[in-house]
Amino acid sequence: MDRILIRGGNRLSGRLPISGAKNAALTLMPCALLTEEPVTLRNLPRLADVDSFGHLLNQLGCSTQIEGARPEDFGRVMTIRAGKLTATEAPYDIVRKMRASILVLGPLIGRAGEARVSLPGGCAIGNRPIDLHLKAMEALGAEIELAAGYVKAVAPGGRLAGGRVTFPIVSVGATENAVMAAVTARGPSIIENAAREPEIVDLCNCLVAMGASISGIGTETLEIEGRDRLHGATYAVMPDRIEAGSYACAAAITGGSLELVGVAADDMRATIAALIEAGVTVEERGGSLFVDARNGLAPLTLSTAPFPGFATDMQAQFMAMLTLAKGASVLTETIFENRYMHVPELARMGADIQVRGRTAVVRGVEKLVGAPVMATDLRASMSLILAGLAAEGETQVQRVYHLDRGYERLEEKLSAVGADIERVSDG
Repeated sequence: MDRILIRGGNRLSGRLPISGAKNAALTLMPCALLTEEPVTLRNLPRLADVDSFGHLLNQLGCSTQIEGARPEDFGRVMTIRAGKLTATEAPYDIVRKMRASILVLGPLIGRAGEARVSLPGGCAIGNRPIDLHLKAMEALGAEIELAAGYVKAVAPGGRLAGGRVTFPIVSVGATENAVMAAVTARGPSIIENAAREPEIVDLCNCLVAMGASISGIGTETLEIEGRDRLHGATYAVMPDRIEAGSYACAAAITGGSLELVGVAADDMRATIAALIEAGVTVEERGGSLFVDARNGLAPLTLSTAPFPGFATDMQAQFMAMLTLAKGASVLTETIFENRYMHVPELARMGADIQVRGRTAVVRGVEKLVGAPVMATDLRASMSLILAGLAAEGETQVQRVYHLDRGYERLEEKLSAVGADIERVSDG
């Protein structure tokens, strides 16, 4: 099993490219199930989750072709062809590895009129039931049955009717599934209290490029006119706002300065605002974000929230950064109830963090000290990397397969801007 070794204390400086967004890529790939024509995705990040999703699409009868993939390049171009679906089942052995696999449910029902999908796995960051996904499918006309760990969904007559979906709470994944299911329904659909995340906007824009009719994109109410068929398209995956925010925290925790190249700043306003409040200088120039933290860090009070609020996927990274701020910070996690599993590992490195329910109080310390630590989920893994970059001595991060799910060639990017970091394989 691989480990990442970091010898901390180096200030990061230089240019760091931002990859295509993991969360957007895993939403755009299942769009290919909705058409017989090829869908080509550009700027697709090289990630374990992307590879796993490609394997799932292969199981369903899709071909996936990688174009121009040189080892030294970031990102890839993938063409997905779903000319004829040979299966409508997403099996447990694939779905258990990656929660995003549930996103084949909507497009399979929309294209084939049926789907059988294993209940999903993914990071252990809290209870994330799929009841909102299933209720959305039922509202669009599907008949749902749960048996033996699988969801079986059938559209009577082979095609969804369309309908009104009203989410009681905002759900990104359920919104994505509902949109993909509705675009080929017989009639119109309205999705109320829809998630507004940039990845939802990216999904809708891709579907429109494929011939879908969607209005209200970027708002909480989406109106969709079902189409008899969609066509192929070529579409570029949006930049990863979470990766960009993570590397901004890397500059901040090391007192360094980075140019983050290829950033969509409008997608990360809450992150930028929090960085500035913490005393970090942030400047937007063209498609780059310049981050400078050579003047130290101030404490923050933050609460996670659905977009456009502060992203839950940035909470762990900011917590790591704030362990070295001058004063006490208060973080409140409102999205997932079990997203502080990185706290004991940060404490092993000298952090002063107290957790009470969904609130964590982070008191800044003079220094962090390297230690062996173990990653528990994707973003927690990045928080430990950040702490290791600033810590005195050597930090060993175990279970780095979590990182490989969401950060493209992390060691290579960080090494290029001054980090002393390497991956070690135990064979």
